[in-house]
Amino acid sequence: MKPFLVLILCFSLLPAAPRVDPKEEALVAKRRNYWAFRAPERVAIPAGVHPIDHLEPAKRPLLEKRSLLRRLTLDLTGLPPTSLEGNYEQVLDKLMASPRYGERWGQKWLDVVRYADTNGFELDAERPHAWRYRDYVIRSFNSNKPYNQFVREQLAGDELFPGNAESLIATGFLRAGPRHVVGGNQDEEQNRQEDLIEMTHAISATFMGMTMNCARCHNHKFDPILQADYYRLQAILASTEFREVQLVDGDSMLSADAREARHEALKKPLKDQIKEIEKPFREQFRVEKLPTLDPSFRDALKIDKEKRTEEQKRLAKEAERQLSPTWDEVVALIPPELKAKRAALRQKMHVIDLDEPDPAEHAYSVFTVDKAQPTHVLKIGDPRMKQQAVEAGLPLVLAPDLGDLSLDPHGRRAALANWLVNPSHPLTARVMVNRIWQFRMGKGIVSTMNDFGALGARPSNLKLLDWLATEFVQSGWDIKHIDRLILTSKAYQQQAQQRRRMDADSIRDSILAVSGMLNLKMYGKPVKTPIEPEIYDIIFTEGEPDNLWPLPKDRSEMYRRTVYILNRRTIRLPLLMNFDQPDTMSSCPERPTSVHALQGLTMLNSDFMQEQAKAFAVRAKGSVDQFYQLALGRVPSAQERLQAKDFFSKGGTAEDFALAMFNRNDFIYLP
Repeated sequence: MKPFLVLILCFSLLPAAPRVDPKEEALVAKRRNYWAFRAPERVAIPAGVHPIDHLEPAKRPLLEKRSLLRRLTLDLTGLPPTSLEGNYEQVLDKLMASPRYGERWGQKWLDVVRYADTNGFELDAERPHAWRYRDYVIRSFNSNKPYNQFVREQLAGDELFPGNAESLIATGFLRAGPRHVVGGNQDEEQNRQEDLIEMTHAISATFMGMTMNCARCHNHKFDPILQADYYRLQAILASTEFREVQLVDGDSMLSADAREARHEALKKPLKDQIKEIEKPFREQFRVEKLPTLDPSFRDALKIDKEKRTEEQKRLAKEAERQLSPTWDEVVALIPPELKAKRAALRQKMHVIDLDEPDPAEHAYSVFTVDKAQPTHVLKIGDPRMKQQAVEAGLPLVLAPDLGDLSLDPHGRRAALANWLVNPSHPLTARVMVNRIWQFRMGKGIVSTMNDFGALGARPSNLKLLDWLATEFVQSGWDIKHIDRLILTSKAYQQQAQQRRRMDADSIRDSILAVSGMLNLKMYGKPVKTPIEPEIYDIIFTEGEPDNLWPLPKDRSEMYRRTVYILNRRTIRLPLLMNFDQPDTMSSCPERPTSVHALQGLTMLNSDFMQEQAKAFAVRAKGSVDQFYQLALGRVPSAQERLQAKDFFSKGGTAEDFALAMFNRNDFIYLP
């Protein structure tokens, strides 16, 4: 046998290089025994005993029935009860079957995935099709979609269920966070890395309760998460790109284009008139500006376009840019009479735009490309400082073989999703039941919902957490089943040790419900509500700021539930911001509860509160009993009647009394 053939044969008989680096395995192995990385252990529950009451006995007396039903209704729907009668479990079943249940849960989930209707950062542009993901979430909770299906659709709906519109929309999860979209020169590699960072952080925090973001620049300092793990997860996502996916057929697309063309045709005469008004002043600007240009720019303009060198073309292009006035430079030259005429024409255009047709339906979605760019470990997380290449893989601490994912980019996200919802996964079920517990009880069994690691809090009751996690999986990942278990326990029904305040959304929605102005229409495009002039003035725009916040033509739309209000990352309603609405730039697993002077000022003096107080006063018809019944679900006590009588005898108005009812602790706080 020839020597070189022997050499080839010898190499072919050598064992393949191990995919897992022994040094990495040594770093991780000794910490695999941490509680969060071990499989949940299910303890036995005696027959005939409520599991939660066995594992977490109530420490305080139970709430009386009316207060308990009020708490239950506010918790499940985010709205005050219209009736406080009936058997507790019957009321519970009715509330869980209500469409308000999904809206309430939907807002909680959207906080976690940092959903908003805009990109954030400087331009903060709106996302015309993103709202379908919000509607998908609400529908999923209302239909009690199994959580394992919910996870799979959001991570890989396009791969697992190709052609299914709902599953395509679900992948909007991967795009829910902020995105730095700006004009001008772009660093495409940096932009791509930012997209991968957002997706990686969202997946690890939302579904695994792990702070993998801490391993972007180096191995995690406290948890057994390697920097290589972070980039292996990014490699799974490397073939994922963003796309608006068409949901309708070609005829529907053509119809949408025709509607848009008709709409633009209505505005064309107005645009032409505005152009005629501006024309002489644009020319005036050019004439006055030309002598001020650098001589090299002026010289380049004098040369015929066909004869310009590349450098002269560049200079001429820059010269034309400087000679093209911005809208404010044009308006500054227009005399007052024409300026007023121009403004009136623009106002007519804005009125026409109130009937702007909807674009053809698209999913704010993702897709998998055929060839992914190689993924490297990045020194200090900088895409310009690439180190060793890594293949797609799962966190070593949870997958000793790194998942053995396919080299084919297609199906990697599907494999990740299926791994996460494998019944043996130690984190996925624990993380979700912990979110359900916190949503109902006010504090998680693990109080750091997005961090089950070493720096996170330890479980206050690991046996309870593990029992709920195993029960969740055995029930078919049934969210309502776990929710109902919690709500039927004495642990939930006992008196509060510390009363919980309603969150910002529930406060606004409850005020609207009590005033009688609440519009319960579900789903659809986000709507704008009135904002203060000071807020309007800080909206960033490079265009003319005369129609930045158009209110809906149907004014009743402004009074829809808060989950349907346009959620703009850089502009938040003062009422919501003052009561701790999250900024949606990062995941919010639990809303904070602050107390400060701006809350009282907003609740007393804002235009919204004044408007709602007037509507409430009209609805109550001046009846003290009606004020109490509508706002608090009870009749006033004898002392409260005397206080009300004294208030009105001293000249107090029904509107002021209504405002006072909205500001009561027992209106804003849960029983």
